[in-house]
Amino acid sequence: MAPFHCLTFLTDYGLEDAFVAVCHAVASQIAPDLRITDITHLIPLGDIRRGAAVLAQAVPYFPPAVHVAVVDPGVGTARQGVAVEAGGSLFVGPDNGLLSVAVAAAGGAVRAVSLTNRALWRETTTATFHGRDIFMPVAARLAAGLPLEEAGDLVEVTSLVTLPPPECQITAGGARVEVVTVDGFGNVQLSLPGIDAPRAGLIPGRTVTLTWDGRDVAVPFVTTFGEVAPGEPLCYRDSGDWVAIAVAGGDAARRFGLRAGTRMTLIVT
Repeated sequence: MAPFHCLTFLTDYGLEDAFVAVCHAVASQIAPDLRITDITHLIPLGDIRRGAAVLAQAVPYFPPAVHVAVVDPGVGTARQGVAVEAGGSLFVGPDNGLLSVAVAAAGGAVRAVSLTNRALWRETTTATFHGRDIFMPVAARLAAGLPLEEAGDLVEVTSLVTLPPPECQITAGGARVEVVTVDGFGNVQLSLPGIDAPRAGLIPGRTVTLTWDGRDVAVPFVTTFGEVAPGEPLCYRDSGDWVAIAVAGGDAARRFGLRAGTRMTLIVT
């Protein structure tokens, strides 16, 4: 396999400790010229679904790369570590669904291995820091051109753990959807792709009634935040081209008590 020039890194390690820097150092010792881009290390602790969503949002903007993602509440258990080939890139991390959304968006897994070749791991391996001891050293070697099959035993791609897709059903004059993720601004991304918004009647100038948990709120469907007054809610197609809910200059998730997994109905009038 040809070398990759880029490796990305996403975790829930935070920024207060040395964990991220240590992983960078391990990779640099193996592949000194490798360019490492940090996607984020502020995924909420153990939040696999949030990590999967953020990884999938970032990956399409990179050239072919090795993507390392570690949100791993099962570290040290029987869950396997894997490297997966998809869309000309490699995805390295725990087989707990974290990689699955990005892999699917890249066209689906072509090949996958379980990271069983211990010769590629750090000589001293702990049960609680596989990012440093297994995932990053293997990923750096793969980025340097190591053939995927030398990283471990081949596994059936159909056996990989995948996250269940969020609910999205377009209806006459609306849709039934689920909150996929909430960004740092409090904007709420829904499971309805922007390209399908017109099929649900969501076009600029219409009003959308959001109904969930016994509540309902009517908001305009607009193109930009500036089309509503500061502090007013809105529905729009976000930069990733998903239908989303926001508050101009505010935090929609906090205002309406929305979080990942909340199901709601959109009714267009």
